[in-house]
Amino acid sequence: MNAEQLIQEFTYRTSRSGGKGGQNVNKVETKVEARFDVAASLALTEEEKEYLLEKLAGKISAEGFLSATNQTDRSQLTNKEKATQKLLRMVEKALVKPKKRRRAPVPAGVKEARLEAKRRRSDVKAGRQSVKHGGNNPTD
Repeated sequence: MNAEQLIQEFTYRTSRSGGKGGQNVNKVETKVEARFDVAASLALTEEEKEYLLEKLAGKISAEGFLSATNQTDRSQLTNKEKATQKLLRMVEKALVKPKKRRRAPVPAGVKEARLEAKRRRSDVKAGRQSVKHGGNNPTD
């Protein structure tokens, strides 16, 4: 994945944002939404596209766009940069495949300790049983 090529495929929409800014809020569209069409991307391989569509299925809109918005600053340019970085991080994080876990063998000392604890517990429970008369006792 080429990050610079990917950023060139982002499209942007602006709208008025709430928050501080006074009259500026009512006049200027400072809220920025960065959008990315995963299926139409040329920067990603088919395998990466499938993986993204599967992993980020809940964040992709009905039109097929992955989006990130930012409206924290009073400047549209700053919000655009932050939304771009947010969307790029989202894509990069989703493309990281977790390593497959290899089972490590259980150490012999751990097995022995577990079996010894079971033996001790068994002895404790056996000691609680009432003594039964009759049967195999030679002193009867």
